[in-house]
Parts: sequence; C-alpha cells; structure tokens
Amino acid sequence: MSLTTQTTPSQLADRFAAVRALSLALAAPLSEADTQVQSMPDASPTKWHLAHTTWFFETMVLEPAEPGFRPHHPAFRVLFNSYYHAVGEQHARPQRGLITRPGLAEVLAYRAAVDARVLTLLARNPSPDTLALLTLGLHHEQQHQELVLTDLKHLLACNPLRPVYRPAPGRGAGAAPPPPPPGWIEWGGGAVDIGHAGAGFAFDNETPRHRHWLAPHALADRLVTQGEFAAFVAEGGYRDARWWLSAGWDWVCSQQVRAPLYWQADGATGWQVFTLHGLQPLAAAAPALHLNLYEADAYARWAAAHSGRALRLPTEAEWEHAAVNASAEPPAGAPGLQDPASDWLHPQAARAEAGPQALPRLGQARGAVWQWTASAYSAYPGYRPWQGAVGEYNGKFMVDQTVLRGSSFATPRGHARLSYRNFFPAQARWQFSGLRLACDL
Repeated sequence: MSLTTQTTPSQLADRFAAVRALSLALAAPLSEADTQVQSMPDASPTKWHLAHTTWFFETMVLEPAEPGFRPHHPAFRVLFNSYYHAVGEQHARPQRGLITRPGLAEVLAYRAAVDARVLTLLARNPSPDTLALLTLGLHHEQQHQELVLTDLKHLLACNPLRPVYRPAPGRGAGAAPPPPPPGWIEWGGGAVDIGHAGAGFAFDNETPRHRHWLAPHALADRLVTQGEFAAFVAEGGYRDARWWLSAGWDWVCSQQVRAPLYWQADGATGWQVFTLHGLQPLAAAAPALHLNLYEADAYARWAAAHSGRALRLPTEAEWEHAAVNASAEPPAGAPGLQDPASDWLHPQAARAEAGPQALPRLGQARGAVWQWTASAYSAYPGYRPWQGAVGEYNGKFMVDQTVLRGSSFATPRGHARLSYRNFFPAQARWQFSGLRLACDL
C-alpha cells in the first residue's frame, strides 16, 4: 500500500468522514426490515455491510495502533468478520440475514463509536503504516458501498410490489436516439506496460507493473447497448446452444434463463427493466446491464456470426492499454457515485462527442458498467500479497474468477482506476456488469 506524499492525517480525516457519511446516505431511505434481509447467499444485508466496514476499521486500524485498545463488543469480532482467517472465526456468509441482533440502531452506534476513535487516532499523527491501513479501509468501504446497491437491488426485485429505492432524479436514457454503429480503436500489436504506476493507492492485485505482448486487435469505442442485446434475445439467443460455452449452456438450461436479469416482458411495449428507481421502459441506447460472463461471451459469438468479424471479449491487457491511451474522459473527471439522492442509479446512454473527432476514443471506460474481459483472474508476474491479515484481501481468490474492468455508475467517485481489477465468477450477474466488444485484426 502507498499514499501520495501530500496526504496528511488531517486530509485523511476529512476523507474518512466523507466516505463514512456516504454509507449512511445509502442506508437512509431504508426501513430496518430492508437492512436486515438477505436475498441470496451471494448478497449481504445492508446492516451487515454497515457493520462489517466498521469491523474492518476497528480490527485492522485501531487494534494494532490504538493505545489501550478494547473491542467495542467482543462478539462483533466473529459476527462481522467476512473471510479473514488470520483474524479468527467468521459467521457463515449464507446466514448473515439471520443476525437480527444487534439491531440497526446498535450497528449505527457501533459505527459512531469507531468513527470517533479513528478520528482521535488520526489527531495523534499515527505512523505511515496506520495511514496506509486506513486508506485501504476507505477503499474497502467504497467497494461495499457499491455492494450495498447491488445487493439491495436484488432484494427489492424479489418483492412483487417492485418497490422504488429512490425516485428517478430526472429524465433518463429512454428518449436518447439510437447510437451509431461502434467505431473501432485499432492497435497494431507490440509490447505494452500493464499494471498500476504511480504513488497513489492501488490494491496489491494491480501490481507489479509489467511488460505484456499484444497481438493486433481493435476495441469498440462504446459499450454494447440494451437495444443491441434485445436483438440477441429476440432472435432466440437464449435458446440456441451455438452461442454458449458448455458451462454457460448448462446454466441457461438449468436456470431456464430467457433474458438478462431484471428484464420483464411487457406485451404492449416489449420490455421493462427493474431498476433502483423502479420499473422503467427498456432504454435501447443505454448500456446492457446485469450480464454474466456466459451472457457476455454468448452475445460476442452471436455478434461475430452476424457481422462476419472475429468479435470477442477483450483481454484485460487490451482494455487497460486502450483505456490509458485512448480514453475519452479526463483522468480526474471520471463519473461515479457521489450523491445517491440526486445521482442516476442506472447507466445512461453515451453522450455524443462534440464536434468531429480526429481519432476514435474509448467512450464509457468508467462510470457506466463493469466490463467483462476474457482474462482469468490470476497473479501478475512477480505478484506478492500484502503482509498480515490484509494479505487475504485479493490473492486467495485467484481461482475460478474472471476479470472485469472499468467501473459502474455505482462505483463511488475517486475509487476506480484504469488499472483496477474487479473479479467475479462466470455465473454472477447481480453485479452492474456489461460488455464491450473486441476483434482480431
């Protein structure tokens, strides 16, 4: 872990307060029942997210650095430990929704007490190691802020009333005109450097920076849209084994899947989509969303057959190289979650570039949806996990996972980087994930 030399304890205290406040803002519209329920084993209740992120600061930051440390509640060490075996036992993940005690008020009091202790520790000018762990804790909480929304959306979608998390802040992407066919950003191949570079924070799995060889290829300058994916659905894509990986076809058949998650057939208008703003008409120009790896790969095969081009998912090295060298967004201006009361909590159509463009640019690199790659989640050459309990953060999950790149509309602003490596198993589709096409040259 590393911090920029300009980060002071005072600046970190301000950022700590802002990150912790955003978590509370995400929970603010929810009833206690909303925060308690767990809709499936892969999801966690909002109350658990609020407590677990607090457990992280208490256990990883306060315990080794606070003079005379005492736990807020000894039982919380087990209840809210996720997967850190070096810390001790964990409550079973599929049973997090059964933790009715402590109640929400007690969890909020736990947060307030730990917040006060962390700010007191920061006022004592702690060591660089403590500041680094605190910085990790902030990025850890930002990951859970996005999970609050993915898990909550899955929970609300299970309710036949289709409840609204927050009202839509304004007109959405439904009226946006269909986008033009994607442009292609071509790369003739060669050696490129991949991985985190610089003094700012990065997770250990983004390092070390290393040389990678790319064959000639091209990446689409925008994401696949819901309208384009709807054509795949309408043509019977979920009923044709030709397009699917073997495990993907087994998944389609066993789960009786016929459309992306949260799509609801409407005989009058075609499709409606459940969003955090409630049911919305399918926005044809907006990015396709809630696709798992099987669906993304099947669409790429289907699109290749229809286009006559060797279309596929990009590798993560192809994606990062294009994002770094041809991104349409300013490095410091990437969109992301900032104010859940006024932000659109659903991806919007790409904005048209003003004026003629001399070269294709990689649009929607961040702030729309996470983008599946064809790359297995594995260690970079020379990778070393962090020392101590936080060494369990990333490295031990490097099996049976696939890398996603970019970020989504629900990724908190200031959290994502172009070197960021998200990862999920192939069947996961409750996350805010979509796809961008690549092709061989």
